[in-house]
Amino acid sequence: MLLRTLLLPIAAALFCAAAASAQPSYVLFEGGPVRPIALSPDGAQLFVANAPDGHLEIFDVDVNGVMSLAASVPVGLEPVAVAARNNSEVWVVNHLSDTISIVDVASSPPRVVRTLLVGDEPRDIVFAGSPQRAFVSTAHRGQHRTHASISTVTGAGDPQFTTEGIGRADVWVFEAASQGKALGGVPARILTFFADTPRALATDGTTVYVAAFHSGNQTTAIPEIEVPNGFATSCGGGGVGQGVPGPDDNAGNDNAPETGVIVKFDGANWVDALGCTWNAQVEFTLPDHDVFAVNANTLTAGSIFDHVGTILFNMAVNTVTGKLYVTNTESPNDVRFEGPGDHGGTTVQGRLSESRVSVLDPAGPSVDVQHLNRHIDYSMLHTDAGANHAAIDAQIPHSLATPLQVVVSDDLAEQKVYIAAFGSAKVGVFDASELEDPAFEANFDPTVESAEYIATGGGPAGLALSDDHDRLFVYTRFDNAVTVYRVDSAPAVEIQRMRLPSAEPTSIVEGRPFLYDAVATSGNGEASCASCHIFGDFDSLAWNLGNPDDDSTSNPQLVNPVPPGNGPDFHPMKGPMTTQTLRGLSTHSAMHWRGDRANGFFNPNPADCTQVSEDACDEEVSFKNFIVAFEGLIGHDGIIDQGDMQKFTDFALKLSLPPNPVANLDGTQTQDQADGENTYFTAPADAGVTCNFCHTLDPSQGFFGADGQQTFEGEPQLFKVAHLRNVYQ
Repeated sequence: MLLRTLLLPIAAALFCAAAASAQPSYVLFEGGPVRPIALSPDGAQLFVANAPDGHLEIFDVDVNGVMSLAASVPVGLEPVAVAARNNSEVWVVNHLSDTISIVDVASSPPRVVRTLLVGDEPRDIVFAGSPQRAFVSTAHRGQHRTHASISTVTGAGDPQFTTEGIGRADVWVFEAASQGKALGGVPARILTFFADTPRALATDGTTVYVAAFHSGNQTTAIPEIEVPNGFATSCGGGGVGQGVPGPDDNAGNDNAPETGVIVKFDGANWVDALGCTWNAQVEFTLPDHDVFAVNANTLTAGSIFDHVGTILFNMAVNTVTGKLYVTNTESPNDVRFEGPGDHGGTTVQGRLSESRVSVLDPAGPSVDVQHLNRHIDYSMLHTDAGANHAAIDAQIPHSLATPLQVVVSDDLAEQKVYIAAFGSAKVGVFDASELEDPAFEANFDPTVESAEYIATGGGPAGLALSDDHDRLFVYTRFDNAVTVYRVDSAPAVEIQRMRLPSAEPTSIVEGRPFLYDAVATSGNGEASCASCHIFGDFDSLAWNLGNPDDDSTSNPQLVNPVPPGNGPDFHPMKGPMTTQTLRGLSTHSAMHWRGDRANGFFNPNPADCTQVSEDACDEEVSFKNFIVAFEGLIGHDGIIDQGDMQKFTDFALKLSLPPNPVANLDGTQTQDQADGENTYFTAPADAGVTCNFCHTLDPSQGFFGADGQQTFEGEPQLFKVAHLRNVYQ
C-alpha cells in the first residue's frame, strides 16, 4: 500500500521540472484512454488499466457478469491500454513510461514479470499472427528507439527528425513468447508508416490495421508573406487567389490586418474559402494516408486507406463480415470564423468536429464514412436573432460526441455495434448491418433510434463485451469506474458499478468534464473544447477563428524589446493560427498566440501586465477569458456558469507536458546537443541577441523556450514569443 501511495509522486519528482513553487503531489498528464479494459479469453476475468492510479485492476467475473476485485498490480505511468494474451498473461501499455508491463495474472498474487521498453508515447496493443506476435503503436521517436541493442537487431536507430519522406508512425513488433534477452526486450521488427503518430490498432488475427491519430485532412496555411496584399471577394485570372478572402474589416469598421490563408486540397487544386487556387504557393504534396494494413505473419505491408477522418480514435474488426470500423471526427478547419457569422458570412460555431464511424472494406479496399449525428441542423445557432433555442437544445439527447472504443458482438442473428461516446455520457448502439449499409445516413434516424443508446457515467472510454452472457462492461473516465450492463434487451439494464482507486485531487475530477462534455457545454451535443484540444493537447491543424462580428480590444501587455509601452489593439480578425496545447499553461501568462486573452470577459489588475522581465498578465484570468468561446465557438446557449469556468480553469492549469522524449534519461547530451546548447546561449542570433534572450530557458520558473512575453517582429500583428516545449511534436 505504501508503494501505491508513493508511486506517482516519486515518478513526478523524477520526470517533471516544476516552477519555483513546491512540487505538487499529483501531476496531470491526461494521456487519454485507448483500450482501457479487456476480458480474458474465457471471460472469467476483467482487466482494467487504471490510469490515474498507475495500476492494473483485476476482477473475477461470475456467470451473471458480477465483478469482484481479485488483485491490483502496480504497472507504469498512465496505463491506457490492456490486452490479454491468454488466460494467464496480460500486457499493459504505459503511455508515459514508454513501456509495456507483462503481468502474470495466474500467479498468487499476480505480478509484473517483465517490462519491455518501446518508442515514445505507446498507445495500443493487439496480438496476431502465427507464431503469435504483439503489436504496439508508438511515435517515431524516443530514447528507447535508438538503444544499441535495438539498432543492431532491427536497424531502428536515428529517427531522422529532419529528413523528408520519413514516416512518423511506428509499430513495435515483439515475439509474444520470446521478447529478447536484452534489458527491456528486443523487438523482432519496428514497422514505420508514412503518417503521424499512431493510436489505434485492430486485427482479425492475420491482418493488423494501424491508424494514424492526427491523420489530417489535406489542409495547410499559406504564410502572410506569400499572400498578395489586400482583400479579395473573387478570384483573379484563371481562378487564382489574389488576396485574403474578405471581409476587409469587422462590424465596427476597423480595417483587418493582413493575414495568411487556409487552403484545402480538393483532389486537384489547393483552394481557399472563395474557391480560388493557390497551387503555386504549396510546393509539396500532402497525402491523406490514414489506416495501414500489415500481414501479421510476414510483416509485409498491405492496403492503405485514405480519407478516413481527421482525428482517428479507435478501431475494431467485424470478424463476421470482415469490415473494419474506425471511430473518428472530421474537422472543417477550412471554414472560417467563430461568432454569429453575420458580418463575415461564415462561422464554424457548433461544427468543430463531426462524430463519425468510417467502415473500411479490405476487399475493396474502400471507405464508407457514416456521420453519427445526421439529425443536427448546423444552420441553427443560439447566436441567431430569433433563434429557436428549444429546438436547438432538443438535438443534444440524440448526439454522440468524441466516439472512442468500439466493440462488435458475434451474434449472427442480430449483430450489434457499441460505441463509447466520451463526450456524451452514453454508449451508441447500432445494428452492424445498418452501419455497414451505404445508405446508413439516409436511413438511420438518431431522433428515433437513439432510444437504444446506453446512458453511462461521464466519459465512457472503454468497452468489453461478453456475448456468452450478454454483458457489456463500460469504463468511465470522469468517475474512474466500471459498470456492467445487461444488453440482451433494450433499454440496457445496469447490474453493477464499481469505483476504482484514484490519486487525483477533487479539483481535477470536478474540472475535467468541462473539457469534454458536449452535453453541458455545446449547443447541439457534438462539440466541446476537446474537439480541437484532443485530450488537453492539440489537433495538428490551423484554424481561422477570428470573429468579424466582434470589436477590437486593448492590449495590456508590454512589448519586448521594442517599441516601448503597450502593443497595438487586438483586431478580432487574426487569421490562421494553429491549435495550441493546453498543457503547461500555468507559467506562460497571457494566452493564445497574440496573448489576446489577457483581458476580455474578465479583466486583470493592470499591474499584472507590467512585468517585462517576468510573466506578463495572470494565467488564471487569461484562461477564464476563454469563457466566451462556449457560446461563440462551441455553440452553447450563452456562456457557462462562472463557477464552472473556475473549475475548468483549476483543472486546465494543472495539465502538464510529458517528459522530453529526445533527451537522454540520465541527462547526458550528445556532442551535437551540447554544441546546440552553447549556440543557444552564446551566439548572436537576431538583432545581436542570443536565442535565449527571447526564448527563455529557465526550468526553475517553468520557462521552456518562452517566459510569456509579447514581441515585436515587424509583422502586421504582434505575437507572443513561441515556446519550444513540444517542438518534437
